[in-house]
Amino acid sequence: MKHDVMITKWMVKIMNDLPTLCPSCRSRLSVKRLTCEKCRTEVEGAYALPPLARLSCGDQAFVVSFVKASGSLKEMARLLGFSYPTVRNRLDGLIERLAEAEEGDEKR
Repeated sequence: MKHDVMITKWMVKIMNDLPTLCPSCRSRLSVKRLTCEKCRTEVEGAYALPPLARLSCGDQAFVVSFVKASGSLKEMARLLGFSYPTVRNRLDGLIERLAEAEEGDEKR
């Protein structure tokens, strides 16, 4: 379990490095260039971030933990030290934010 907590903290730090909003006007950023770490090949274009990548770092960490817990809200409540209804409410809010992100994609 300690290992899972360490991985989640590490993931939050890594995910925090990816900006999703423009620092000037707060509009959504898109990906312009991808680079292969091995051979340095670059692919350039205009790519939207997937909905999961647009979630906050905390929401992304919650999704990772939820999947690792095999989708068990009871296990998530135990791991996080929150009540089942609190975890359920957090998941419901996350589902709403994902739906909003997907609706935004459909309007584009």
